[in-house]
Amino acid sequence: MKHLKNMVALLMVLTLTIPVMGQSKKDKKVIKDADKAVQTLLKVNPNMRHYFDKSAGCVIFPNVGKGGFIVGGASGNGVLYQYGVKKGMAHLAELNIGLELGGEALIEIIFFETLDEVNKFKEGKFQFDAGITATAIKSGISYDAKYKDGVAVFTHAKGGLMAEASVGGQKFKYKPFDEM
Repeated sequence: MKHLKNMVALLMVLTLTIPVMGQSKKDKKVIKDADKAVQTLLKVNPNMRHYFDKSAGCVIFPNVGKGGFIVGGASGNGVLYQYGVKKGMAHLAELNIGLELGGEALIEIIFFETLDEVNKFKEGKFQFDAGITATAIKSGISYDAKYKDGVAVFTHAKGGLMAEASVGGQKFKYKPFDEM
């Protein structure tokens, strides 16, 4: 009986840790960077706490690289959180055309107002077009940004310089931890 209890306990531990064990070194670094990005955003503007507390979920891209010269793009990897729990990895790709020059690194976070929007993201039915704009996160500024079509997007520049007046869109891919 004692061996059976030990075996059941071992199986429970293994079942709970499989998603963590399935993550690559790259994924673990992105997760660590996403956790640091949250700390950075809250330090820069504590008013963001409301979004973290009230949203059904969010996806945090801690290291988005963006650049362009007439045609531009951006790319980054992130983590999807649902009600504060890490659910999987995400990737964003962006393509723009217009007046743009330069490059920058930034944090991008997308908050989902309801579980329906989170599920759309998970199912790959979510993308941005020119109608969605991001609010730049700045120190000490109070936000009254509203959700638009169930999402609120914020960015925080980490470095670089970019001038941009372009049109484009972002596409996303999602992979849950249980499939890794």
